[in-house]
Amino acid sequence: MIQFALLFVLCVAEHQESFVSDDKEGTGVVDIGSQRELFVDDFLTERLAGSARLALHRPKPADVVFVCDRPWEGNTSAYFTVFQDGERYRMYYRGAHFDEKAKKPTHREVACYAESKDGIHWERPNLSLVDFNGSKENNIVWDGPGSHNFTPFKDDRPDCPASSRYKALATGKGGLLAFESGDGIHWKLMRAKPVITKGAFDSQNLAFWDAVKGEYREYHRGFRGGVRDIMTSTSKDFVNWSDPVFIDFGKTEREHLYTNAIHPYARAPHLLVGFPTRFKPATQQTEPEFMTGRDGLHFKRWLDPVIPVTAPKDRDGNRSNYMVSGILDLPKEKGLSVFGTEAYYKGPAGRVRRFIYRTDGFVSLQARGKGGEFHSRPLRFAGKNLELNFVTEKGGEIRVELRDEKETPLPGFGLEDCTILRGDDIAGAVSWKGGDLGKLAGRVVRMRIVLRDADVYSLRFRE
Repeated sequence: MIQFALLFVLCVAEHQESFVSDDKEGTGVVDIGSQRELFVDDFLTERLAGSARLALHRPKPADVVFVCDRPWEGNTSAYFTVFQDGERYRMYYRGAHFDEKAKKPTHREVACYAESKDGIHWERPNLSLVDFNGSKENNIVWDGPGSHNFTPFKDDRPDCPASSRYKALATGKGGLLAFESGDGIHWKLMRAKPVITKGAFDSQNLAFWDAVKGEYREYHRGFRGGVRDIMTSTSKDFVNWSDPVFIDFGKTEREHLYTNAIHPYARAPHLLVGFPTRFKPATQQTEPEFMTGRDGLHFKRWLDPVIPVTAPKDRDGNRSNYMVSGILDLPKEKGLSVFGTEAYYKGPAGRVRRFIYRTDGFVSLQARGKGGEFHSRPLRFAGKNLELNFVTEKGGEIRVELRDEKETPLPGFGLEDCTILRGDDIAGAVSWKGGDLGKLAGRVVRMRIVLRDADVYSLRFRE
């Protein structure tokens, strides 16, 4: 895993208002139950000591998985979306090409579809739906309003009709159009007029069913003070949407954000993770960042790029480094797969490259040298076991202590009672001499993690 040299010590006080909804009793105690928590923000953190800090990580580059070399595709193919659908993976994207010498497109923009059995090797099915240059032998899935940025998803709403199991947003005249499909291939408009009209929509505008909150949520382009920014709204039926508002990054400096790639994180659906693509007007370059939120509105932005323009290959040109929308957990691959585009405007065909994160590996609680400590806010949990996603370097170690509200170690669960954790495990069990952790379930406790030459990516209490 490639790591950033620049590490962040987060201020706990910043964005505390984001966490009010998790403090259901208004006591300052957060109830995490048995949900997995990642160290992607300061939600659990009361203070850090020693060399402990939160460290942003970059995904490791892998191979090119898709080349846009068909006549209806080209070097400005873009706005890729990927997601798992049962035993197959689906990909949607714009097919487009730009002649740099003539300074104009060579053909109309079309929405295309590909699929894969493993998320790495992709095939273009012959859909026979749309005529392109006299032939329907192609994988064009939509050719009409919205072809510029057609962005589908599978609707996981439990009572969603089969005829509307797949939905999409795309730009039409005056705003965002809503589409539906029963098979992800044959699409129709849900309404002739745009369903969202407030904003600026020349981007990859996306939506999903938020199972935690029981509503649809969408994110789209808006301009604020002349800067490209991100707006959001919610809906119960995908047609009638709330008034869009800008998402809140707190005191973070505003920069041009081209796309957002925001989705619930599958292993912790109460967390939203996104990869906004920062646009630098002076150089026309783009670079994906990482951000996370809990309420759909307030987000923590990590300002260093997770895929820099120096990553392989041909991604330092004009708009040549977009993040693909979607994270895949491939069964035959270790870690999480994300994808980035390259060679935009360059040569005959754009490309998509896979990058690999450690599972939960966006940000870690990290300590080097003499080590450090993490001290949690007061919390309640459910379950009888605690597991950590962690890795230690040679000579490194991790221990966990549970304390009462006054920060007094609980008998049997002190630091000296904890079995030292070493090695590399995404679900490493923590054990103490105190035995049954279940006797503390539902009680207000504080957690102290002492670590040296180690990274902890997530934790979870479970049965």
